Amino acid sequence: MDTMPNRTQYLLELAKGNVKAYIANPKTKAVMVTGSVAEGLCDEYSDCDVCLYYDELPFEAELQLARQQNQGAELIEILGNRQDGAFGESFLMNGIEFQFAHATIAQWEAEISSVLERFEVPSPIMKMLHGTLIGIPLHGETLIEQWKAKVANYPDQLAQTMVEKHLKFFAVWGMQEKLAKRDTTLWYHQILVDSAQNLLGVLSGLNRLYYSTFQFKRMSRFIEQMEIAPENLGSRLESLFHDEPFIAVDQLEVLVRETVELVEIQMPQVDTASAKRKLGWRQQPWKL
Repeated sequence: MDTMPNRTQYLLELAKGNVKAYIANPKTKAVMVTGSVAEGLCDEYSDCDVCLYYDELPFEAELQLARQQNQGAELIEILGNRQDGAFGESFLMNGIEFQFAHATIAQWEAEISSVLERFEVPSPIMKMLHGTLIGIPLHGETLIEQWKAKVANYPDQLAQTMVEKHLKFFAVWGMQEKLAKRDTTLWYHQILVDSAQNLLGVLSGLNRLYYSTFQFKRMSRFIEQMEIAPENLGSRLESLFHDEPFIAVDQLEVLVRETVELVEIQMPQVDTASAKRKLGWRQQPWKL
């Protein structure tokens, strides 16, 4: 019987075979598998994410040679610009999509520093840092373990920056009558998505977790890592998108209130005044 671990192992073995042609290039200094393969969460729709690091990026001719050596690899697209120090390569093999991210060591270490030393929190890089923590080294293990150790040390200032960045909520709970009178379906759901992502962003900071809104998946598993969170957070976030709007917005307000309270307990230095002012607010109609 096919099981999830079997699918994971199948993709991991394919990845190990595919990277041999790239590792043969002396420019290649480190390679790791990340994503669902590294986490052991593969299903029959999973792709395979691989990160490759170089002193100098390979030329297109070198990439073509590697794909030729991986017989049956069918190029889908090249993403990004090598002049930026990194780009992506996507190809099909055995009906499975492989996404290879190519970067110079200098570029990747600069991106690590942008988050851990300058506390910049651009979404895709946060996802890549999480990917480093879970990554399975296939080549250059010493270098990859150095990165893992550095990324595992989540700075207090980064945690506070995450909280402050995401502690922003639109008070949709105060507009129930207004929403009922207007054609606001897209706007309403956009607010729900933004609010849910901001809740997760705040709580990620409190829990020292790398969080990215970019292609965010497997929410329940992510929330399970949180020691500091409102009770039953996962099911309550899911309910926001299934309940009637007048129920959902009230529940959102409760979640925001509980999250603000956690911030005040865990990070009393953070200014929560703006977020708290919106709690309990209800818009009143004007009269002629």
